[in-house]
Amino acid sequence: MTLPVSIMTVGAACAHVMVTPDPHAKLMAARAVARAWRLGRLAHDFDVVMPDRPARPEAPELSPPAQMPRRGKMGSDRARIAMLHAIAHIEFVAIDLAFDLIGRFGGEFPREFTDQWMQVGAEEAMHFALLDRRLRQLGSFYGALPAHDGLWQAAIETADDALARLAIVPMVLEARALDITPATVERFEGAGDPISARLLRRIMTDEIRHVAAGTKWFTVATNRLGVGAAEHYQMLVKRHFRGSVKPPFNDSARRQAGLTEEFYAALAT
Repeated sequence: MTLPVSIMTVGAACAHVMVTPDPHAKLMAARAVARAWRLGRLAHDFDVVMPDRPARPEAPELSPPAQMPRRGKMGSDRARIAMLHAIAHIEFVAIDLAFDLIGRFGGEFPREFTDQWMQVGAEEAMHFALLDRRLRQLGSFYGALPAHDGLWQAAIETADDALARLAIVPMVLEARALDITPATVERFEGAGDPISARLLRRIMTDEIRHVAAGTKWFTVATNRLGVGAAEHYQMLVKRHFRGSVKPPFNDSARRQAGLTEEFYAALAT
């Protein structure tokens, strides 16, 4: 896929991804934008206001997290499909989260920030494509089941503060994925689905880098402000995160991402 010739800046390119509703078209747009940036075809300008909400396809139906149906025991095909669908939705929303982060806050950081988050956005698109393909192998597809709308609430809550966005999205939500993925992998293996288990391991390897990117740029920004990174993180999480930061933690994966215990131990509930 190539970008429209009218798209010449990072801001316009990021907005293009966000206003594309169709899942396949969105992932192709994400890849095209990341490639255009890598090839030097986009000016490092942030001249377009990001939409408050990204465009969404008609399916899946979005519901509050509390209203989502229970998935059942992992041994059934239905439960495995439901779990993979839920993860695919997270990765679909993560495409928009990455490009919204660039388009909304990239002007506050050096070019390297855009370099790194463009790669993240392209990887989120790849994750979504892999999960949708796996769903189709199992006789389903993305959009076949309802999904929750909780992830974008974090984007709305942090729309005016780059540090809050970094703290909540990569350093809380994506870090939580590092905590729960190993157990999810074991459940797929126990259900006799090593293909899905390998896919989730691959995604987790990338997600460590995504959490690392969030931690890196959060620390850069707090150093610039002259405040302690861990203390400022804790303050922002208490202010902006509606959930709880709870164990068990994958301390090893978090350390690989630079998110050491000094950040989150005091928040544990």
